[in-house]
Amino acid sequence: MKKFAKKVLSLMLVASFSIAGLAGCSGKKESSTAGSSSGGQSSGDVDIVIGTANGSLCLAPLHIAIDNGYFEEEFAAAGVTWRVEEIDLGNISDLVASNKIDASTQLAGAMIPQVDNGLEITFTAGLHTGCTKYYTKEGSGIESVADLKGKKIGVPGIGDSSVIALKRLLFDEGIGVTTENLEVEWVVYGLTDLPLALENGAVDVVALHDPVAYSAEQEYGFKKILDLSTDEKFKNEYCCMAFVTTKLAKENPKAAAAYTRAMLKASAFVEANPEEAARIQIENNQCSGDLKTNAALLASYNYSPSVSIASQTIYDAANELIRIGELKADDPQVFIDKAFTKFEGVPDTYKYENGKFTEVN
Repeated sequence: MKKFAKKVLSLMLVASFSIAGLAGCSGKKESSTAGSSSGGQSSGDVDIVIGTANGSLCLAPLHIAIDNGYFEEEFAAAGVTWRVEEIDLGNISDLVASNKIDASTQLAGAMIPQVDNGLEITFTAGLHTGCTKYYTKEGSGIESVADLKGKKIGVPGIGDSSVIALKRLLFDEGIGVTTENLEVEWVVYGLTDLPLALENGAVDVVALHDPVAYSAEQEYGFKKILDLSTDEKFKNEYCCMAFVTTKLAKENPKAAAAYTRAMLKASAFVEANPEEAARIQIENNQCSGDLKTNAALLASYNYSPSVSIASQTIYDAANELIRIGELKADDPQVFIDKAFTKFEGVPDTYKYENGKFTEVN
């Protein structure tokens, strides 16, 4: 147990993109065309404030956009002033509501219900596919999602993206996921406590985000029953997306478009150069960990970005969540019109080859 705990604590500094969020670690990197960042200040001093956090491997596109100068290039060309602000990813909703940030990235599955409940953001691009996995113990008799009826499922939070995705699959299997007909038991633990909960028999299955998933699989040899990066239903859906506030989208679409172009470029860079991206993150104190492991994890996700596929991801998820009864909205097209924005001057994606970006539409 001690060995696992130490390994998890180390890897938690690499990447944990659960809805619980991460507090930024030391080694703050500031970028701005309008002076250095000052915590708690409103976004009125510049055109756009971008929320970032150290400690998360999955934030590679955001880090690379800063470190490789893609924000600087895009905002300078658009005549937009900007700065980055280190944030706690778990407080994104409050930061948006209080106008402390104008843009960031987050797990779409966790944010869709919040948008449905009035959170004023709009997604702009998909960055990478799944980093979430589900495990049971060898000999449990559980082979797939179809075997989860009546089981205890350990999760990082009821609103976590892992729960939203699993509800969709359980519904497909005819297993009740609504309050009126709940045929599984959700049990909430801290992300790093979930592997021990499974090992000790407190739950039958756990939902884990990398790198805790990676570490637990290596340490305990848990049996993986679902991997969102390879599952037929989810392998082409983005888990992490770029977003801007609704206010920014309406009042300064030029800034929102520049932000989206920079994020598309950064994600394309990570897809083409996972080892280089991992090295840059480590060297700039944006996450710790072993270069080889970090690079392998980045390479295991699909970092090919897209605007159109991101829009389709939101539409498909909303459509299913409406059928399940998870959203108040009753029309997925009306929801997508609110929750996703395509900006003029933004290509569908970029390809990065031989040190150059190529627009793809």
